[in-house]
Amino acid sequence: MSAPPPTEPPAAATPAGPDPNSKSGAKKEAKRLELEAKKAAKAAKAVVAPKKDKAPAAEKAKKPEDEPFVNTTPSGDKKDLSQAMADGYNPIAVESAWYDWWHKEGFFKPVLGPDGKPKDGKPFVIPFPPPNVTGSLHIGHALTFALQDSMIRWNRMLGRTTLFIPGFDHAGISTQSVVEKRLYSATKQTRHDLGREKFLEKVWEWKTDYHARITSQLKRLGASCDWDREAFTMSESLSTAVVETFCRLREEGVIYRANRLVNWCVQLNTTLSNLEVDQKKIEGRTLLNVPGYDIKEKFEFGVITSFAYHIENSDEKIVIATTRPETMLGDTAIAVHPDDARYKHLHGKFAIHPFLDRRMPIITDSIAVDMEFGTGAVKITPAHDPNDYEVGLRHKLPFINILNDNGTLNENAGPTYQGMKRFHARVKVVQDLKDRGDYVDTKDNPMNIPICAKSGDVVEPVMKPQWWVNCKPLAEEAIKRTQAGELLIRPAASEAEWYRWLESIQDWCVSRQLWWGHRIPAYYVKIEGQTEDRINDANWVVGRTIEEATERAKAIAGDAPFTLEQDEDVLDTWFSSGLWPWSINGWPQKTADLENFYPSSVLETGWDILFFWVARMVMLGLRLTDTMPFSEVYCHAMIRDAHGRKMSKSLGNVIDPVDVIQGLGLEELHLKLRDGNLAEKEIAKATQGQKKDFPKGIPQCGTDALRFALCAYTSGGRDINLEILRVEGYRKFCNKLWNATKFAMLKFEDGWVPEPTAKPTGKESLVEKWILHKLNVAATELNQHLTDRSFLLATNTIYNFWLYELCDVFIEAMKPMTDESASPETRRSAQNTLYTCLDLGLRMLHPFMPFVTEELWQRLPRRPQDSTPSIMVSSFPVNNPEYHYPDAEREFDTVFATLRTIRSLAASYSIQTNLQATIVSTSPNEAPMLESQVPTIVALVKGCKSATVVSDASQVPEGCGSAVISPTLTVFLLVKGLVDLNAEIEKCEKKIALAQMGADKVKKLMSAPGYEQNIPEDVRAANLKNLQTYEAQVLTLKQSKESFENIGRS
Repeated sequence: MSAPPPTEPPAAATPAGPDPNSKSGAKKEAKRLELEAKKAAKAAKAVVAPKKDKAPAAEKAKKPEDEPFVNTTPSGDKKDLSQAMADGYNPIAVESAWYDWWHKEGFFKPVLGPDGKPKDGKPFVIPFPPPNVTGSLHIGHALTFALQDSMIRWNRMLGRTTLFIPGFDHAGISTQSVVEKRLYSATKQTRHDLGREKFLEKVWEWKTDYHARITSQLKRLGASCDWDREAFTMSESLSTAVVETFCRLREEGVIYRANRLVNWCVQLNTTLSNLEVDQKKIEGRTLLNVPGYDIKEKFEFGVITSFAYHIENSDEKIVIATTRPETMLGDTAIAVHPDDARYKHLHGKFAIHPFLDRRMPIITDSIAVDMEFGTGAVKITPAHDPNDYEVGLRHKLPFINILNDNGTLNENAGPTYQGMKRFHARVKVVQDLKDRGDYVDTKDNPMNIPICAKSGDVVEPVMKPQWWVNCKPLAEEAIKRTQAGELLIRPAASEAEWYRWLESIQDWCVSRQLWWGHRIPAYYVKIEGQTEDRINDANWVVGRTIEEATERAKAIAGDAPFTLEQDEDVLDTWFSSGLWPWSINGWPQKTADLENFYPSSVLETGWDILFFWVARMVMLGLRLTDTMPFSEVYCHAMIRDAHGRKMSKSLGNVIDPVDVIQGLGLEELHLKLRDGNLAEKEIAKATQGQKKDFPKGIPQCGTDALRFALCAYTSGGRDINLEILRVEGYRKFCNKLWNATKFAMLKFEDGWVPEPTAKPTGKESLVEKWILHKLNVAATELNQHLTDRSFLLATNTIYNFWLYELCDVFIEAMKPMTDESASPETRRSAQNTLYTCLDLGLRMLHPFMPFVTEELWQRLPRRPQDSTPSIMVSSFPVNNPEYHYPDAEREFDTVFATLRTIRSLAASYSIQTNLQATIVSTSPNEAPMLESQVPTIVALVKGCKSATVVSDASQVPEGCGSAVISPTLTVFLLVKGLVDLNAEIEKCEKKIALAQMGADKVKKLMSAPGYEQNIPEDVRAANLKNLQTYEAQVLTLKQSKESFENIGRS
């Protein structure tokens, strides 16, 4: 299995295939890697286990890296690296101790200028998207923090004042739900059995436990955040911000109280925002389980039921249709189109409800009714349908709620149905209609079912007096300021969605019927002697303190005695997290952090919460601080499994990043399934999924490989199909770094000290100039890609430099420059160039791979006067004109093309050893350059015994195969005595014919009428070069054929 890019370095002079540094090339490369990983996985499954009755000849010695590593470095101390480097890369050993040392040394803290302000007045600040304390982090969180920390480390190394602010979200609905499930599973008690105070104690215990777990995971991931500034949405300071926001918005008229339709989750017993409701699409009749019912019970969805209402004082009936038959118990009218001739005689008349003492008017409504659809008559249930709600307002209809909070029907549904569960009532209503003869039919009906994203329950529209945020003016300001250029949203697809959502925004219900969360700072003024009306907005006051609320209540009650009763509900979780960027910096107090670090620089998050969270931060931030809370939003993709499925605990494909870091066996993976709230049936399903996806468990990959892989996957798309074998491939890349650095260190004798600066001396060899040029190109491109948030291209750039240019070329090419036969000046120059490449190469890699780069960098000798304590606070490489050697790049590309051609010829003739090459160059400038690079060519071509440069083909020995690189450059490989002469002569004849065909084609093109006048000069020049190359090929192949024929005759 090979996860990284191809093993053969590309020919710089004659590139073939997609450029790996282009976006399309990088994507193709990523796709290739995924295919290779899948092939490797398939091959691994096909391996036949050895027979049990056949004992091995000898027991293999246990490798040192197989021994369990024990970290002996005291927490906060710098790791002792005086011992020799291990034989192989062990991520657990390498990653130990560094994080605690970084933290203790204060490297995560923002470095301010002499005036106590951020350097250059432009800090780089990223606020953590606060993970929920509901449970441990999953691989999607790892992606978030890999991208964010890479940006933070890069900017820190660029010398900017950086701040990465950690924090946690209380996650009201999710956390309360999981604690309630645990409580009931363990004790068969509900929260109501415990009471509010005791239950909240249980939730705080859960929060403390998972807070610690998440913190540990974040440290394992290398998140370089300032832990002294850690925030929590329910801390005292952030709670103060929540209360201030609610009170201020209420005072400004943005928050109001109203009895309106809300999304009600029966299972969680709370309201939901529209964003917390998923739409499950079904194409027709479907039987589904519903939470809260027996698992064996299934209910019918995806159908539309028609039945008839009787017209009062008449034998006439009017037929309507509904997808929710039970809601007919809340019907208060029947609507028809005013222009529908079929029903004009019924205008103003009444229909009689079959099960209730209720007269229902026949109303006309051109908005709600399409007379071409169905029967043209529509039942109106204002208290249980969004469209009917609007009809009810227009026609001043009664709003009759038939549903209790627990999903049973109330007294308004009539004695037959009172106390019945809603979907049992659905079945009962249809049967009763049939018994009365009023049932017409049931037909398939494609539809969307509203599903609670948290519980999976079917959401019910119900009437509730709640607190609402008037979002329209907030959204208008957000649109205006975004269009003015104050906010950049990446990728562009997310920006288009941003405007669409804001332009169609609806008011936001912020009340939640929970106990865990910020209790709403609103108080009902209960005036003695007056009838209670808790729906009326005017009877409520808000207050930052009970004293402030009391003073406001006096203005309502006058001299009458009163009491204050605080709203039992809590605020939507997104209300507090919507204040995140400024509340974590001390707002509403005017703190130094608020002045220095607000607004933030980048908000990096998943596109799936662009509206849940990001839009609300922008709307509230502009309203409360008159400042865009961040200047850029980067939306990363959603991680799916290797099969493209969404991560789900019930599928067994949710991955803990720590399991990827340290590895986990299959049995241990199975055991972790029991840590959650899955039912036994779901555990069995998840277990099978794990066996299929991870037959040998999850391999140990290490943090660096995981971070690098996640960044390399990030190409701006909407989804990432994560393949663990690809992550493991980047562990092999880490091993390559380890071995390359270890080998390179052998080139530095004891006591060797690099030059005081990295400035070239001017005496560097061609390959040294080439690698310095490539280093500079990589640094320039890497900075640009990170600026553009092109993480795929950024990782490709540094990967290609290390693997294909530094390891595969320069380290091999410098071997003869550092052996005993080399002059001291040559050796010293090569050592310094190697040191510069290792030093700067590790720095460029550090934002993605913090641990292995620190470990290797700390082992390098330091330049004189360099006291930089850690790679994370060293200077990041940027474009350096002193390393700009375009001529050297062009010349070495020719060398590179030459040695690749030798390799290709050797492969085509199946020759692996004792290669003898002759290089014919007819260019007076090219030939001496190639002559000087013969040691490099021999060093870089495996099995090469000799390489000779000549200027005339007559100097080529007989019996050579050949390949033309350019009109002036041809490579010959001695194959005499190693090949079938007749077969080679036949090959030459075929190649001559092909080359001649190519030449004839170009000649025909060049001889076309008007060629010189109509064809651009650059195209004509390219055609001429192609013709010269074809002609050189023909000539060379004829010489090779003649040579083979001469050998055969001798």
